[in-house]
Amino acid sequence: MLFAQPDSLYFQKKKDQPIELGWRTKKEIGLTLNQVSFTNWNSGGTNSISGIVTGKAIAKYKQEKWFWNSNFNVRYGLNKQEAEDIRKTEDVFEVISNAGLELDPKSNWFYSAKFSFNTQLANGYNYPNRDEPISRFLAPGYMFFGLGMEYGRHIERLSFYASPFTLKTTFVLDKDLADKGSFGVDPAIYDLDGNILRDGKRVRQELGILLTNQYEEEVFENIKITSLLRLYTDYINSFGNIDVEWELNLDMKVNRYVKATLGSHIRYDDDIKVEVETNEMTNEEIVIEGPKLQWKQILGVGVVVDLDNIIKSNGSS
Repeated sequence: MLFAQPDSLYFQKKKDQPIELGWRTKKEIGLTLNQVSFTNWNSGGTNSISGIVTGKAIAKYKQEKWFWNSNFNVRYGLNKQEAEDIRKTEDVFEVISNAGLELDPKSNWFYSAKFSFNTQLANGYNYPNRDEPISRFLAPGYMFFGLGMEYGRHIERLSFYASPFTLKTTFVLDKDLADKGSFGVDPAIYDLDGNILRDGKRVRQELGILLTNQYEEEVFENIKITSLLRLYTDYINSFGNIDVEWELNLDMKVNRYVKATLGSHIRYDDDIKVEVETNEMTNEEIVIEGPKLQWKQILGVGVVVDLDNIIKSNGSS
């Protein structure tokens, strides 16, 4: 049975479990600041200030048998410590979109297509070295596109997705990084005199298996947890070596505008090798080691503005 509400349309399978139909959108911008200052502090310390600017846009469309969800996220953060130059702490540019078709409402299985793309906005450095960037815009950039099946009784809160055919494309559009073979692309080939015989490849494509698990729930009032786990392995290159990406965030809403965030981001990519500087016998040397587990943690309190609420308020006034 269908019935109208002022702002949305509902399809009701059960009286106590309405499912919202139609479009839902959400747009947010936020600013998180952290500052530490010391004056005659006998325990010592370094004055510092840091900030992260965030932007988020979500668009969801739901019908009785199919859905389409899209997310856009951008984050950029800087840190300034006493006697140190400004350093980048956060840099994310990400688009995620997926669509699903449910043929049997009783099965909770969806035929699903997923697309994602992510890169960064500014150069990244292995501080304090600022002469040679270790990453740039679209170096790397990652694009995934796959077809598979997704399961979820309440799919917007908890879902499991499996795709046996997922195309992963890695972009390294910076020539210097491509010639080095960064992020898994084929490096340049040189002759004995150091002259380039073949430039490094700037695109790498893989076909493999992608498994994802997504969870979103308000565990307590104004406290929401979100988790996104992605596992990927390539059929041709090193099958069985699994790339892992797991983002876990805990958002705590203080009031309409203030929010605290505790986040963890774990990444393991078999194609990303670690460069280590050695200084044995006073001869500096860079040694390429194997891939390692990467871990980033975020803790901050900031101001978040819901643009949709502002638009609604201006429209009603």
